[in-house]
Amino acid sequence: MQANARAEEIQTGYGTGRPNPVDIHVGKRVRLRRTLLGISQEKLGDAIGLTFQQVQKYERGANRIGSSRLFDLSRVLDVPVSFFFDDMPPEISESSSISGTESIAPAGDNGEADPLAKRETLELVRAYYRIKDPAVRKRLFDLTKCLADTSEA
Repeated sequence: MQANARAEEIQTGYGTGRPNPVDIHVGKRVRLRRTLLGISQEKLGDAIGLTFQQVQKYERGANRIGSSRLFDLSRVLDVPVSFFFDDMPPEISESSSISGTESIAPAGDNGEADPLAKRETLELVRAYYRIKDPAVRKRLFDLTKCLADTSEA
């Protein structure tokens, strides 16, 4: 019985002092949505009755988010609870069971962090949608695609 419990700790990160990969993924999704909405950690914490330090720990995956708190976060951030589990790499979902393989942090195809989760991307998207004139926005979009095409060639 103890051997099985130890095997689970090794597979899931529980009891090892390391955050569980699922908790890290959920925390990243909280941070992504909070940043997209332009809400500070302090403001989010106030909305759900926490300090900004507790929000930081949730976002890093250092603290687990309980189901009632996850429900509160979904309401404050105006997303369904499932949003926090969307886009979870198969390696992470497989690692949450005892028979799964060793877990890894979510990464893009080339091993780098997901570019959609980067602050630079979020700021760029926010700035893009602050452009009021749809024609100007369309021209910027076309320019960006053109520049990307020439850099690939």
